[in-house]
Amino acid sequence: MTKILVIDDEPTIVNLVQAYLKPEGYEVFTATDGPSGLKAARAFKPDLVVLDVMLPGMDGLELLSRLRRESQVYVILLTARTEETDKIVGLSVGADDYVTKPFSPRELVARVKAALRRIQTGSGSGAAEGVLAFRHVRIDLDARQVTVDDQPIDLTTSEFDLLRALAENRGRVLSREQLLERVWGGSYYGEMRVVDVHLGHVRQKLGNPDFIVTVRGVGYRFDDETL
Repeated sequence: MTKILVIDDEPTIVNLVQAYLKPEGYEVFTATDGPSGLKAARAFKPDLVVLDVMLPGMDGLELLSRLRRESQVYVILLTARTEETDKIVGLSVGADDYVTKPFSPRELVARVKAALRRIQTGSGSGAAEGVLAFRHVRIDLDARQVTVDDQPIDLTTSEFDLLRALAENRGRVLSREQLLERVWGGSYYGEMRVVDVHLGHVRQKLGNPDFIVTVRGVGYRFDDETL
């Protein structure tokens, strides 16, 4: 059974999210503060985490920062903050997506289902199959593993899916809109900057910024050489 961890200090929100997720067949765990949330993430090893930013004991961003040192689990932030900079900070720390409070439970469930579908089948319409191999970068689609010059690198779900989308279209420029649709789905209503932030992480982890080229005013292009 797919496991989801909900970390929020507001009982009404925890109960609401549980009420919508459990009928979908998910096993839902909960925590109400930062320290217990981090402990639960380590103990239960969930497939996805719904994480509130404002938590007692340890805020959600600190929790996420610590979690990212040991796990690439998909994380959706719940935030009452509406400033774009606050959202970008959350993404920069390692969140895959965010939902701003007040939120629609149905929208959250849709985000959760879409994320889990990508994790299980890969981005795109069909199941993952085979390997994308270039001179330096190798992407195993089935294992969802990436190596650079035979050295493995850890990517989050969103980072992997973005790299895959670009690599499958090597030499072709993909716009932010195209990448959003491929990775987060056509119904995504968040900030378009989510693409820039995650690709910034991918560049750092690849160790060579030239693998992903920014075409100013247009989008991004993957440029590693073919074998």
